[in-house]
Amino acid sequence: MTRQLLFVTGVALISLFSCKRSKQAKSDIPIEFTQDTLAVGYTYWWPESGPFIGQCGDELSLVFSGTITDILAPTEEAGPLYKSQKGYIKIDRVFKIKDLGEKGYANQQFFVSDCFDGLELKKDDLVLVFCYDYENDLSIPGGQSIIKIDALDDPLITSIKSYINADQNPSKIKKDMKLWAKYGLDTALKKMIQCQNNAN
Repeated sequence: MTRQLLFVTGVALISLFSCKRSKQAKSDIPIEFTQDTLAVGYTYWWPESGPFIGQCGDELSLVFSGTITDILAPTEEAGPLYKSQKGYIKIDRVFKIKDLGEKGYANQQFFVSDCFDGLELKKDDLVLVFCYDYENDLSIPGGQSIIKIDALDDPLITSIKSYINADQNPSKIKKDMKLWAKYGLDTALKKMIQCQNNAN
């Protein structure tokens, strides 16, 4: 009887730990990609770009990693507003999706925007991309919102996943300050942490 009880207890404990281990993180989003392209508008007039914008941090709407498949030549298509340069990215993994209804992300495997002028990116570069929403539609402010990474398991991805999993709590990635400093984003991260501290 004792052996039986120990066996049942052991099975129960294994099941419990398995359940805890298999609990899915917010940034681990399973995607069945469609062969469609997501066109995202360029909010060129925004003064900030990157993953840490706004006084205390605006909510990210779409975060993904991928590979640049093509970058076209710059044009004057946007007139005097900005120099338009289209770039295409094949999405590899998606880490954050904000529900925007019909205008939101719908599992497209390809991304296009005309915000690539001046980013010094080229075909086959691996990138980490941060989009927001403007007037209930996805947008990208260019600049530091498309970051070149070394690999699809880059430490920057680990850090941004931790940030997303913590509901965009900047204090959770304070230890990664030097990592973000390499991309000129440490000041924005510090500002958000300071804002959070002032609010508490």
